[in-house]
Amino acid sequence: MKLKHILIGVGVLLALLLVLKVTGVIGGEKIEKVTVEAAGNKKVVETVTASGKIQPVTEVKLSSEVSGEVTELLVKEGDVVKKGQLLCKVRPDILQSGYERAVASYNSQKATVASTQQQLVQNQANFVNAEATYKRNVELYNKKVISASEFDAAKAAYLTAKATLASAKENVTASKFGLEQSGANVKEAGANLARTTIYAPVDGVVSKLSIELGDRILGTAQNAGTEIMRISNLTTMEVNVDVNENDINRVNVGDSATIEVDAFADKKFKGVVTEIASSSTNVGTTTSTSVDQVTNFSVKVRIIADSYSAVKGGAKDLPSPFRPGLSATVDIESESENSLAVPIQAIFTGDKEKSASVAATSTNDQNQDKQKAKLNDKNIKQYVYLFDSKTATVKKAVVTTGIQDDQYIIIKSGIKAGQEIVSGPYSAIQNKLKDGLKVEKTTKDKLFSADGKN
Repeated sequence: MKLKHILIGVGVLLALLLVLKVTGVIGGEKIEKVTVEAAGNKKVVETVTASGKIQPVTEVKLSSEVSGEVTELLVKEGDVVKKGQLLCKVRPDILQSGYERAVASYNSQKATVASTQQQLVQNQANFVNAEATYKRNVELYNKKVISASEFDAAKAAYLTAKATLASAKENVTASKFGLEQSGANVKEAGANLARTTIYAPVDGVVSKLSIELGDRILGTAQNAGTEIMRISNLTTMEVNVDVNENDINRVNVGDSATIEVDAFADKKFKGVVTEIASSSTNVGTTTSTSVDQVTNFSVKVRIIADSYSAVKGGAKDLPSPFRPGLSATVDIESESENSLAVPIQAIFTGDKEKSASVAATSTNDQNQDKQKAKLNDKNIKQYVYLFDSKTATVKKAVVTTGIQDDQYIIIKSGIKAGQEIVSGPYSAIQNKLKDGLKVEKTTKDKLFSADGKN
């Protein structure tokens, strides 16, 4: 009796397992849940993102041309100055004495010129007298009135007076040249003395003050000198950013940009690319580790004043709300297109490696750049999964892609508008789906809800 009950139980269990097997509850292939989106026209704006620091478009670095102690400092950081305004003075003691020596030398040389000129007048008179005497003695000698020795003496006196006169003329010329040189020395010493007083070369704001009263500074006569301050025109500001070598060819002067400043987290500002460096920022590095360094190019993006004219807060004492040195992130709009597009995470390559999608989990900037370059490589085939609503299956289709933004990528060929493509989840597209696989169409809310999370 007991055996009979056991056999009945086993039979019921086998029947139940058979039913579950037939219905697919046991041993059946799990149906992958996916989200689907119809391909359609989208405006895609491709951007190049880079970060950097805000700086004035016009900035003058001031250094003293002479060395010495700062004896007067008439401005402080943040002061507004006008061109020609006195900024500071350097102790002039040594240069003052040099100027005085030059003036004294000039006056001495001036007296020398006067003395040589007087000597010239005297020598001219002596020559005239000696010449007249010589001419008389020539006649007397020819008439045998005077002896040969007397004639020779008169001739020697004449020639001596002539040479003395020529020498006196040379002395006057030399003394005049000496006077000119002394005058030049006075001008040079005066200019050096004037350099101890430093004036503002342009209108602007003292954006950086590097010295204090009493500091000793080095001049620029034989070296770079000590930077004493910077005067900036803070009316026009720009962001100096580093753009990766993989993106630099997509950036052009005149491209529009959106700027986010860390100090103004809830605001976005407009900008325009004004300058692109011809050489990378790490040109000249020859260390063994330079191979692993990221190669960047400096790009300047001017901030459009109209975009921050109504901004409250920031530097109220300055012409703009931005202080030099603030951190900023710039999205440069390199290209835009309104055409057929699909979600970027729907794209995958033939070997199912990660594409350059914002959904990629890589945290290494260089790896992301390589992935993005791979997606843009025309030699690597790219695909999407088409969804067949009649059979609830997916089919791989080859596509040609164009530009992309953070969400969508342009499709040049391979699919048509209105065709349904699998848009998620990313892990399923990359690793689980295959041609002919049966799937279950669902919504994003259900797919990523607590109950239906994949």
